[in-house]
Parts: sequence; structure tokens; C-alpha cells
Amino acid sequence: MSARRQEGRHYAITGASSGIGRATAVRLGSEGARLSLFSRRVEKLEETARLATEAGATGTFVQACDVVDKASIDAAFDAGAEALGPMWGVVANAGVANMNFPGPNDAFEDILNINLVGAYYTTRAGIRHLAESSEARHVVVMSSLLSRIGGPGITAYCASKAGLLGMVRALAHEMGRFEVQVNAICPGYVDTDMGATAMQMFGRNVDGDLQAKIKAVYKGVPIRRMSAPEDIAGVVAWLVSPDSRGVTGQAIDVNNGMWMG
Repeated sequence: MSARRQEGRHYAITGASSGIGRATAVRLGSEGARLSLFSRRVEKLEETARLATEAGATGTFVQACDVVDKASIDAAFDAGAEALGPMWGVVANAGVANMNFPGPNDAFEDILNINLVGAYYTTRAGIRHLAESSEARHVVVMSSLLSRIGGPGITAYCASKAGLLGMVRALAHEMGRFEVQVNAICPGYVDTDMGATAMQMFGRNVDGDLQAKIKAVYKGVPIRRMSAPEDIAGVVAWLVSPDSRGVTGQAIDVNNGMWMG
């Protein structure tokens, strides 16, 4: 059990219905946080809320929203703040890991709208509800290893995740004078449903089932494992803790050594 260093403090998490978002909710809940949980699937959010409460969360609020729809995300944050009070941090985690190809059905714009524009709408909605304090408040944005290295067939995904790093740096400048720290996390492959989809897509030239692809991809990686969602949640918990004081405008890489900057 983590120390209850977030006792009663309110955090909002998008993409909280599964994977990294759910793990983050459970981790912050174990530290005593109150949690506003957002995604498009209410039934999955309710399960996340139950798990976070069992872990020790001091209050939860759930609402379905679409991060691409500014009015929807604004309304969700307004409702969360009304239910649980001012926020100490926002975790912009919602996103998709889809491929795109040129032509009449190119999904480039759709992917950018979800991953980049949606994260922008999320951070702006959250900043409006941050608590007034001389202590640090936080914005954490979920980017990706692929913002660093790129890959074929994923131009939209790579562009959106790289764009988030520029957004984070600009917001860190903009919000620093208000004691708001803004950072990104760049996970490698993570053992989630989205991670499995990405591995199937990006490892499509490797023969065998998913486990064979994972083994092949990680053969030359220093720590030969996929990250667990809890690994990323632990970095979020550190970034929103007093231990990260002064860390802003940064992109934290968590990829088991797959890429070293």
C-alpha cells in the first residue's frame, strides 16, 4: 500500500476505463485521492471506480465524454469539479493506437483529433478547475515511445504523440508562474488491450502469435519485458507527488531500454 500522500486531493483521468488509465486510478486511489474518471464507456468507468475505491480512494465521480468534443469534455470536468471540488491534477490519457495510410480512407485527421486535439481540450478543461494553492498542481499527458522513433504505417500516431511533447513544453512555460507542472510520459509497449493491438500491428512482419511477436521485439531490449500498466501509473504517481518538485516540461521515457535518449 502506498503512503496516503494524496489524501482527499482530487485528480481527473481521461481514458480511465482500462489499461494505464485504470491502473493510474487505482494507484492514486491507494494514496487517498478523490478521482474524476472519464471515457466513452460508463460501465467500464464504474468498474474502475469500484477498484479505486477498494484501493482506498476517498471519492469517485464518473461521466462519459468524448475528448474530441470540446463541449463534452468541458461539461465532464465541470461536473467532476462540482462533485468533488477543485483539482490538484489532470492526467490526459485518452488515445488510440491506429494505423493510417494515404488515400480516400486515410484516418490521419481522426487520429490527430483524438490523440492531440483531445489532449489539448482535456488539459484546458482541467486547468480551469485546478485548486488555488502555492503548492504544485499537475498536468500529465500520455505520449509514446513512438514520438521518438517513428514507424511505417503510423504517421498519424507518431505525429500526434510527438505533437504532445511540443504542447507540454509550451504549457509548462505558460503555467509555470502559477505553480503548475506540466509533463509527458512516453511509454513503450504496455501490456494492455491497446498495447496488444499495437504489437500485432507493428510486429506484423514477425511470424507467430502475440507472445512470439513480443519475444522477438524484446530480444535486444535491455530489460526484456513489456511494461505493465502499473509501471506507468507509478510514474504518474511520482510526477504528481512532492518528490517531483521542479520537474516540468519533461518527457519521461518508460520503455525498458528500448530507446535511450
